[in-house]
Amino acid sequence: MAQQKDDSELLQEFNNDATKERAFTAILKKYQEKLYWHIRRMVVEHEDANDVLQNMFVKVWKGLANFREDSQLYTWLYRIATNESLTFLDQQKRRAVISMSDEDTGMSNKLKADSNFDGNKLEWKLQLAVQRLPEKQKAVFNLRYYDEMPYTEMSRVLETSEGALKASYHHAVKKIEDYILNN
Repeated sequence: MAQQKDDSELLQEFNNDATKERAFTAILKKYQEKLYWHIRRMVVEHEDANDVLQNMFVKVWKGLANFREDSQLYTWLYRIATNESLTFLDQQKRRAVISMSDEDTGMSNKLKADSNFDGNKLEWKLQLAVQRLPEKQKAVFNLRYYDEMPYTEMSRVLETSEGALKASYHHAVKKIEDYILNN
């Protein structure tokens, strides 16, 4: 099995016309699964997550030549994935002419429609609680809790101060705890 190349090697190959497509495929393979699950936790449905992931990789293909390496590649990719997810959720909100509480119920209904759903299991209660969070808190919670991303990296991904992220994560955890304990 071939050793996986590091990001700087892949970026060099991407900037060479002869190896551009192969390098992009390697980047895609390296990060696709992590990014899919990051997006999926935000948008809930598999088909939506795949659509957002595809849109994200189209943006990456178009913008990668201009990537300045001010941050790590995965940080840049997570920023695009997060922004694409938030844009998708915002578009869904605009399309559906319903109140916020109805929308929250809609996302909860998507989870409950899952064939594996069991409302008594803690993991499902956690997912229902996460879906009730405002989008930005949901992004912060997902990056910290599921992806175990340090606040310094989250700060680059979400372009927010570490202090604001810590406060947002704290508020998200409080809301989740309250939901789990009271439902």
